[in-house]
Amino acid sequence: MIHTDINVTHPTVGLGCGSWWCTFNYDSLISSALAVLVTLVVAFWIRSQLRPGEPGKVQAIYEWGYDLLRGLIKDNVSEDAVFIIPIAMTLFLYILVGNWLEILPLGFFPILHGANADLNQTLAMGLIVILVVQWYSIRVLGVGGYLKRFTKPFELPLPARIIFIPLNILEEAVKPLTLALRLFGNIFAGAVMIGLIASFASLQLPVVGTVGGTVLGSVLLIVWKAFDVIFIGFIQAFIFMLLTVIYFGAAREGLEHEHH
Repeated sequence: MIHTDINVTHPTVGLGCGSWWCTFNYDSLISSALAVLVTLVVAFWIRSQLRPGEPGKVQAIYEWGYDLLRGLIKDNVSEDAVFIIPIAMTLFLYILVGNWLEILPLGFFPILHGANADLNQTLAMGLIVILVVQWYSIRVLGVGGYLKRFTKPFELPLPARIIFIPLNILEEAVKPLTLALRLFGNIFAGAVMIGLIASFASLQLPVVGTVGGTVLGSVLLIVWKAFDVIFIGFIQAFIFMLLTVIYFGAAREGLEHEHH
């Protein structure tokens, strides 16, 4: 697997085949498994709150989010593309849980970290999204229409469009990487900020001294971590979900030309 981390190399375990295909970042597997478990618990808890009649607070928030997502899919993809809803909502909830788990003092547990603090994790999600998008594109456009997508812009004559084929293929190929790096990069930046703020504890500040620097650093660390984990974590989960919907919409490109 790809050995990337924010601060240190991930501890790995191999299956004895002597290849990176058989090497796993076991701390990431444990952290991801924890995020999966918490996501399932939260999902079943939300399900238990859904009842007919007057909705409670949890159901009202859920229905608001569902309607928002349904509107995004209707505007960007299609009225009948309802299968995207469980995919997008699952990704959103899982990424949100994986990000929000970092509010816990995971530093006391060396084998735990934020589930999205490993590029392997975010890249896997990006690849799954793009593979499903390719399947949807073939299903909607057919094989011929799917291949025609890579000759856009469709307004140009065919000889001119051929020039754009390599660029269109490259654009599609880098989509999972951009999805992965956007999420992972924000986790990386947040951890860098935490490291910088924590360094206040070792500074001899002119006004407050070492003790004051420690107190100031601790307060800033708490404020930043709450902002980074709760707010930025939510925004990143939403952006990943939104881009997933947009990519499904892009998978239909050329459909109107097929009908003319």
